[in-house]
Amino acid sequence: MTQYALRMGDGKRIFLTKEQIRADLEAGTADAADLGSVPALSGNELDKLAEILMMPSRMVGVEPGKEVPVTHDIGTIRLDGDQGNSGVGIPTSRLAGCMVHERAMGADTMELGHIDYSFKPVKPVIAQEQQAMEVCQQNMVVPLFYGAMPNMGLYYTPDGPFENPGDLMKAFKITEAQKSMEHAADHLTRDMIWIMQKMMFAGADGVNFDTTGAAGDGDMFATLRAVEALRKQYPNMYIEVGMAGELVLGMHGELQYDNTTLAGLWPHQQAPLAAKAGANVFGPVVNTNTSKSSAWNLARAVTFVKAAVKASPIPCHVNMGMGVGGIPMLETPTIDAVSRASKAMVEIAGVDGI
Repeated sequence: MTQYALRMGDGKRIFLTKEQIRADLEAGTADAADLGSVPALSGNELDKLAEILMMPSRMVGVEPGKEVPVTHDIGTIRLDGDQGNSGVGIPTSRLAGCMVHERAMGADTMELGHIDYSFKPVKPVIAQEQQAMEVCQQNMVVPLFYGAMPNMGLYYTPDGPFENPGDLMKAFKITEAQKSMEHAADHLTRDMIWIMQKMMFAGADGVNFDTTGAAGDGDMFATLRAVEALRKQYPNMYIEVGMAGELVLGMHGELQYDNTTLAGLWPHQQAPLAAKAGANVFGPVVNTNTSKSSAWNLARAVTFVKAAVKASPIPCHVNMGMGVGGIPMLETPTIDAVSRASKAMVEIAGVDGI
């Protein structure tokens, strides 16, 4: 029987028959439909997915006329960062890195980011970041944002002033843990607003809140409040909210935004809240299961993201990288897996960008 080359969720090469691919596709979409209470993919959509996965070319692309814009996270770290941080270790300045993305890679947008890529470490060097933004803007044409992770975990001991909620929970101090998260969220919101006020003054075109919700519902709560405040102050500012995972973890469990409990929200429930806060673009995430095939993972991811696109009043730029969006979890994802997942997200899930 004819076998087709696919990937496992960890990137390992495997070979499956058409029947095995179809079975994994059906199982993947069923898993997403069950967890998120969203519609499973139709038979025709599963056929289309199977066709994409079985294409003989090493790399595939979208049909002419269906191209979408691409936004970036981690700034220039993909060039000058270490391999474990998705970089390739090329010593270069951030200005040169931004210009390479624009002029050599044809990036539709670009962003400037601190090497740590979190908001909190930017505070002591804000003047340096402003200077870098100004110089980059003077040399570039494409929209240039400032990008960073909310990363509320940096506000807990030993890195921050507030007691670690995990330690408090282990001592059954639940109320104290919740209070610690609330205090951290207040400080995180304040810092993100202050930093972006400074960066907008330096000429930034907007902001990318990357991996929102990484520290749970408190992290998302802080980010949504920052988005709301920035939108009021800067009506024309570009604001992108990219998520950290498919499900908002209820570390606090009782935080609400717009009378909606944040804990336990899936992508199609997250998108309307990001829009309500004032975001221009939402970045849904679906996690990759390393023990499942790319067929299973991609069907599951497309199911979740298609529902998010339908529910979202703003454009969705799906997170496509190592370990998310149906792409295998390894530092440098293979082009066969990346291009097939991207094509499926555009032509089946209907995303507005990547």
